[in-house]
Amino acid sequence: MKALTRYCSDQGEFGGYHYIDLPAPECGPDDIVIKLKAAAICGADMKHWYADLDNENHSTELDSIRGHEFAGVIVKVGENVKKWHVGQRIVSDNSGQACGECPACEQGDFMLCEHKSGLGLDHNYKVFGGSGGFTKYAKIPGEILKLHPHAIWEIPEGVKYEEAAVLDPICNSYKAVAQQSSLLPGQDVVVFGTGPLGLFAVQIARIMGAVNIVMVGLEEDVETRFPIAMEVGATHCVNASKEDVVKRCTEICGRDNLGLVIECSGANIALKQSLEMLRPNGEVIRVGMGFKPLEFSINNITELNKSIIGHMAYDSTSWRESIRLLKNGAIKVQPMITHRLGLSKWKEGFAAMADKSAVKVIFHYDEEDKDVAEFGEEETPNDYDFND
Repeated sequence: MKALTRYCSDQGEFGGYHYIDLPAPECGPDDIVIKLKAAAICGADMKHWYADLDNENHSTELDSIRGHEFAGVIVKVGENVKKWHVGQRIVSDNSGQACGECPACEQGDFMLCEHKSGLGLDHNYKVFGGSGGFTKYAKIPGEILKLHPHAIWEIPEGVKYEEAAVLDPICNSYKAVAQQSSLLPGQDVVVFGTGPLGLFAVQIARIMGAVNIVMVGLEEDVETRFPIAMEVGATHCVNASKEDVVKRCTEICGRDNLGLVIECSGANIALKQSLEMLRPNGEVIRVGMGFKPLEFSINNITELNKSIIGHMAYDSTSWRESIRLLKNGAIKVQPMITHRLGLSKWKEGFAAMADKSAVKVIFHYDEEDKDVAEFGEEETPNDYDFND
């Protein structure tokens, strides 16, 4: 099978993304193998793609099969697997490994385990033979299913593969807004960052009854992403390239109503502006990541009892409730899928994400005629086209 992989040495020397031939995964007695139907590019994939573009190292060590937002149909189950069966449509939460012993694992926060490895993320192929979604078949390891039964979820009837594939960012945004904030119906929300996390945060805020939902982006977001933000629930869009962000957001919301900012951009200036516009006792949920030291004081959080709350990933509650919202149509995915491409055109998809002409790129596997049949799966009532 073809697979989009990343090369990286144990010393962190990058070797770039490579579209190569690999054997299909073997299914152990506790494992599940799925045939991929849809897989999406995530911001983490872009971060590593940029890093590989900039590096001068040339590692030849296969580190991982990429793509951690994916959905598919089960084509093989191990002899010890009882809960799942061939033909079920499933989505992975990208858990691959966790220690099961740390405080995060004790609470079911397996994605916060300091020893975790994710499917489709770094080291998955090298460390435990795991696979991401940018290929034909992926193995869900039995070890993670024993520890974390909700590492995979069945896709409800009526939900398309491509919609299920983006449950990862939906669940991230659900946890940030619904589980980590103190948002009450009738309050206002400002969201920095126009990527999928920001756009889904807009939607969760809408569902929770926010009155004004302000999306803050840049000039390059005006053409494609601002209209989508308005379509999925934003009441206003602010162009930080041309407008005074704090002044404009305060004009829209009023000082007393703005108790929550969801910061998805990772930019230091966005965090600074978030703190400046918040009312006393307000909260910033920091979803985005930045890597430069802060060059401004955060004494404001002490003076006015404001909070900066770190966010990472999701838990099983996030998944359970997000799937229900997706099924009943409360969360809109279709406006955010701007590109559907065969995996062989992966470079085109990454380029579209880089120039912001894309919001969400969905890949489907398009190399069937070149592959050797591995699992002999037949079409089943659940084995639809990737878009069904």
